[in-house]
Amino acid sequence: MQQNNTNNNKRIAKNTLFLYFRMLVTMVISLYTSRVILQVLGIDDYGIYQSVGGVVGFLAFLNNALSTGTSRFITFGLGEGNMEKLKSIFNTTLSGHIILAILIVIFAEAIGGWFLHHKLVIPLERMAAAEMVLHFSILTIFFTLTQVPYNACIIAHEKMGVFAYVSIVDAVCKLLIVYALLVGHMDKLILYAILHFLLQVSILLFYRIYCTRHFEESKFHFRLDKNILKEIVGFSGWSLFANSAIALNNQGILVLLNMFFTPAVVTARSLSIQVEMAAYQFMTNFQTATVPQIVKRYAQGDFNGSKILLLNMTKYSFYLMLLLALPIFFASEQLLSLWLVEVPPYTVVFLQIVIIQSLFQVFDTSFYKALYAKGRLRENALLSPTCLFINFIVVYILFKIGFSPVALSWSMAISYAFMGLVIKPILIRIIVNYTWEDVFSVIWPCLKVLVLSLPVPTLVSCYIYNVDISLFSSFIIMVTASVISVACVIWLVGLTPDVRHKLVVTVKAKLKNDRNI
Repeated sequence: MQQNNTNNNKRIAKNTLFLYFRMLVTMVISLYTSRVILQVLGIDDYGIYQSVGGVVGFLAFLNNALSTGTSRFITFGLGEGNMEKLKSIFNTTLSGHIILAILIVIFAEAIGGWFLHHKLVIPLERMAAAEMVLHFSILTIFFTLTQVPYNACIIAHEKMGVFAYVSIVDAVCKLLIVYALLVGHMDKLILYAILHFLLQVSILLFYRIYCTRHFEESKFHFRLDKNILKEIVGFSGWSLFANSAIALNNQGILVLLNMFFTPAVVTARSLSIQVEMAAYQFMTNFQTATVPQIVKRYAQGDFNGSKILLLNMTKYSFYLMLLLALPIFFASEQLLSLWLVEVPPYTVVFLQIVIIQSLFQVFDTSFYKALYAKGRLRENALLSPTCLFINFIVVYILFKIGFSPVALSWSMAISYAFMGLVIKPILIRIIVNYTWEDVFSVIWPCLKVLVLSLPVPTLVSCYIYNVDISLFSSFIIMVTASVISVACVIWLVGLTPDVRHKLVVTVKAKLKNDRNI
């Protein structure tokens, strides 16, 4: 058992490194391409692309919900070691996804055009380009929905290196798209929509070929096993409700912004979310590599091992997020000024608030994995989405009576804080039999590290804003002070003495081996 755990931990570490390597390359390229695309398209066209994509992107909640159910059952089936059942699960889920994708395309084409012309604030001269964006976004949704079982197989087999390599190719292709936009002579918005669609489809096709060649269960034959379908739909049904609320508060918010404000405000929100998501990848990559082990241990009856792994994952996920969140929060103005040629109004405050929100999301998403491993999502799918639906209605009312766009950010931050610190702890206590001691053993150290990390960057920030210093220098000083502050507090307060000792021993052994080579 000890040897198996050691091998599993090494696999988690290896997969995490693969994902981080992918993230570092893609993040740098993504931030650069976003800067150039914003410059080429302009603030308004960039906002139009995000708004129209948001109309179709709202339907992506189906993809997220189905992905949750499909991934869980394929991973569980792999953990059980029953290949015939695994093949049946794959074929049933893919057949169901194909049928659903066709229905979604028909629905989106019928409703999307009406919404585009009658609800969104789009200049008349850009309506034709917006329609093209709509059509290509709908086609992308079709391919993405039918891709879910293949991605679930890659994650279940823990082949994270594939994601790493493909993401690097994806990032390089996005650089080529930027070059095409710079030299192309057709409408930039339409050209961007076409090229982005072709890139996404090419990547999805590669994943399908890879799975077919490497995983026995992924050779597709149209099949609908009623028992398996019923079980997965029952599981995903609750996730469907939950993800519809998430989509409403992600893509739906962009649409809502465009109904009350100009495309420039949508651009500001989109850019702030992009920075936050780049930072959030540090945490989600670690979780992506860890969750299969949590599910497999639960499937094998090692409930205590699954719980310990999840609690540690939650705590270290928060630390990883904080290492980036604090520097971004305090250096947000410098970061955006260095990144963008022109910073749209509201972008800085949007970014600062969404970074605060991301810290609470760590608890929300991490504790959810305990429910996910058990396969019990009903209660969460009733409570958490209800909070998000209420949040959307509150934001709509606030906009209707004249509040600024910033109101939506504060409303969402409060919602996620409530879900992460109240709802999810109660659910895992009742459903998965975690104790309150288990929950607070994670939340308390995380909040303590957060509070103790604040004084140093706060003082440095006050100093920087009162002296004459270059933009780049202030950015470097602010980031350095924040990272050092967080790292020191994590080491002294966030880690137990046993963990610190193990890290020291591991590093010394590694250095000794390197010298002997």
